[in-house]
Amino acid sequence: MLTKRIIPCLDIKNGRTVKGVNFVDLRDAGDPVVLAKQYADLGADELVFLDISATLEGRKTMHDMVLRVAEQVNIPFTVGGGISSIEDVDDLLHCGADKVSINSSAVKRPELINELSSKFGSQCVVVAIDAKQVDGEWFVHLAGGTIPTDIKLFDWAKEVEERGAGEILFTSMNHDGTKNGFANEALATLSSLVNIPIIASGGAGTMQHFADTFNLGKADAALAASVFHFGEIPILELKEELKRQGVNVRF
Repeated sequence: MLTKRIIPCLDIKNGRTVKGVNFVDLRDAGDPVVLAKQYADLGADELVFLDISATLEGRKTMHDMVLRVAEQVNIPFTVGGGISSIEDVDDLLHCGADKVSINSSAVKRPELINELSSKFGSQCVVVAIDAKQVDGEWFVHLAGGTIPTDIKLFDWAKEVEERGAGEILFTSMNHDGTKNGFANEALATLSSLVNIPIIASGGAGTMQHFADTFNLGKADAALAASVFHFGEIPILELKEELKRQGVNVRF
């Protein structure tokens, strides 16, 4: 049985780690390089580094930050933000990233998923999907959740798998930063529709929320930010609790 992964997320803006609620009201959470090293030392399975304002500001991900973070960690490291070409991915992989996360650029030009998976392998391509539930339907949002679309979450998830994505990082905008638990019903539906790993994001507040997203949401990995950044849930203690509840985790 595959182990379930615990993934801290470093949302970067202006060179600092930030965290908000429902994608707004951002507050400072520290130096991303320092945090990355701490997480690698404290038992995180992977890291995700998202330059959250790159797409909105029309620029590329900060390569120097990627280099500095990569120097500090010995665990898989995914980078996202402003990625729209094979050249962008090539640069980031040379800076030390193991995988890349694409979101808005994939929606605007879905062929990008095919191109990247063909060039670098599907294991390198994570498609991030930020979605919001409106009147019972989940719709994809772009540019850090600022631009709504009429694209339905489950249709898009199936398409990205068909195009060669290796993983889906699904963030529920409704749950983001609320600490009320992950969107387990939507996650379970996603898991039943696609055969690639699903990373759950948005809503972690307690250790039980992680257990629930693995057991009820059928997620393959759980990503969180503030509960780790502000020391509310130590990763090793979380893994011990998950193991106690029968979740297969790596120590």
